[in-house]
Amino acid sequence: MVSGQQDLQEFLHRRLHGMNAFTEFAVSTAKEAGQLLKSRLNTPHTINYKGVINLVTEADRMSETLILERLQKRFPDHSFLTEESPAGDKDPECRWIIDPLDGTTNYAHGYPVFCVSIALERRKRIVTGVVYNPMMDELFFAEEGQGAWLNGQRISVSHISDLSRSLLATGFPYDIRESEFNNLNYFNSLAKQAQAVRRAGSAALDMAYVAAGRFDGFWELKLMPWDTAAASLLIMEAGGIVSDLSGLEFSPGSPHVLASNGKIHRQLIDALQKTP
Repeated sequence: MVSGQQDLQEFLHRRLHGMNAFTEFAVSTAKEAGQLLKSRLNTPHTINYKGVINLVTEADRMSETLILERLQKRFPDHSFLTEESPAGDKDPECRWIIDPLDGTTNYAHGYPVFCVSIALERRKRIVTGVVYNPMMDELFFAEEGQGAWLNGQRISVSHISDLSRSLLATGFPYDIRESEFNNLNYFNSLAKQAQAVRRAGSAALDMAYVAAGRFDGFWELKLMPWDTAAASLLIMEAGGIVSDLSGLEFSPGSPHVLASNGKIHRQLIDALQKTP
């Protein structure tokens, strides 16, 4: 694997020539936004609340502003969907789906697990996906039909075929205090059936880790398109499966997501369906 900022820059310089213009843009913009977030991680944050535990920081907005400025300069006719701003409704065939900071609660507490996620949807299909983890300088990207990559290395999902030997990841919705549909029942069930379950606080990064074979499976409820669009392409291009909780076809609008290496997907569906 390529390691270090200089090595990554050299790799990207070589690799960008083989990318299409959309992926090149997403890669360079995600890296720029991620480095902005990293530089501000340990500074005092302005925190506002969108719900009881759903927060947003000034860093979310700064990252989003940077990304949208770059987007509107490079592709001014494209539409976009992003977490903190009203949707930009222009070309209906080209829509960028953006999470400027996935893992805001982590970030606000100085917990260094977060990422930037940028995807391009063309004619209702995700064709480019980029997830950038600035703290580890890890750039995950995929183009439809071209595989998935982490820095200079092509990645693939794991080969674990037994749920009981699987490392899973999940998260909990922002309405966990109010709604009974809060994933606690699924978590309790799968924690007893899998080797272990992790809850790190960034759905896009969790899914990127499924693509890289670090996690064998992932599920979560009540996600938004910007949480899953880029990472879903990573997983599929790495040989995995993304669906809803019952195994039906996934789309960026699917709020409940199940992703895996494919080998334990049926076992996960069965486990979820049997959970009271």
